[in-house]
Amino acid sequence: MDKWASVAAGAVATPTADAPAPAAIGRRVVVADDNQDAADSLAMILEMAGHDVRVVHDGLSAVSVAQSFRPDTVLLDIGMPHLNGYEVARALRQEPWGAGITLFALTGWGQESDRQKAMDAGFDLHLTKPLDPATLESLMRSPLDARQKPTLGGAL
Repeated sequence: MDKWASVAAGAVATPTADAPAPAAIGRRVVVADDNQDAADSLAMILEMAGHDVRVVHDGLSAVSVAQSFRPDTVLLDIGMPHLNGYEVARALRQEPWGAGITLFALTGWGQESDRQKAMDAGFDLHLTKPLDPATLESLMRSPLDARQKPTLGGAL
């Protein structure tokens, strides 16, 4: 039986020496939320999925950690002390390296005006709390077409 027949029959194909290894999906992620339990829960979910995560609890720390860590993705609560999520997003987008990161607004504020404020501040996606872990996993696995995605939410 050739290799295609075995795959068609439901056998699991094993990679050959010349086949490329699957790409790692792990991202460098900053989670910024003044609710420590919520931030730690998100970080735990992300770390279990293979991501390198830094957690902070205020806006100034979010900017500082992002400058040194250079994340691929930042999940920002909007209502944080020192700098709110909108201010953090604007600050990150002004950095030369900030245009390429993915910014998620993660907030309890879910009105259309809130979503628009997030887009205007430079977020790629506005997510409402509580966030469903499956939604988070899906977002972290796929690239975003910035500012084209709807508001999402669910239970975490």
